[in-house]
Amino acid sequence: DPSEDTEWNDILRHFGILPPKGKLEDEKEKMPYEGMNLEELQEAEDGFDEADRKAIETYRQQRMQEWKCLQRRQKYGELREICGDQYVQEVTCAPEDVWVVIHLYRPSIPMCLLVNEHLSLLARKFPEAKFLKAIVNSCIQNYQDRCLPTILVYKTGDMKGRFVGAAECGGRDLKVEELEWKLAEVGALETDLEEAPRKDILNMMTLSVQKISAREDSTTKSCDVMKPHIT
Repeated sequence: DPSEDTEWNDILRHFGILPPKGKLEDEKEKMPYEGMNLEELQEAEDGFDEADRKAIETYRQQRMQEWKCLQRRQKYGELREICGDQYVQEVTCAPEDVWVVIHLYRPSIPMCLLVNEHLSLLARKFPEAKFLKAIVNSCIQNYQDRCLPTILVYKTGDMKGRFVGAAECGGRDLKVEELEWKLAEVGALETDLEEAPRKDILNMMTLSVQKISAREDSTTKSCDVMKPHIT
């Protein structure tokens, strides 16, 4: 056995007949398919024995699973415009494992445009979440300007949080990091921010994340975003 630590093997190593012991062990541990991509594995598998083929199949399945996961996570990556008749399909009927963030806006309101800019950046940073925008008139009739911007967050067809009006969305000086933190608090994003930006301002605001409940206050009555009316 060339891997045994014997005097004879030491002599063979001395004369270069056997490779150094450490190198031999490294070569023994290294699998023949290590570092290959899926295409290279397919081309080279005819030269492997049965044990290698079983190990390769396990390795291939693992890589395929990783690839599918990556593809799913990178499925979106942009802020898309939809209209009212697409709301159910795109939002409430989205895949169960996908968070959906939709912004109801009017292009005539400057803060709505600012929120769209920030959401575009976040959509690229978090491609696993679906970011949408829709002109509010196409979804809800007679929606009041004071309730805009409105950002709704869905998962599994249920609303998980909402930000209604300029104050809840963060004010006219809203920074993209603040919006990222708000969405992360809902659970829609896995942020790498270590703490809330502008803590002093955020702590003064009403909590932006509102769980769905039966209670309705005056704001909810005037800003009915629970069941958008499709035109």
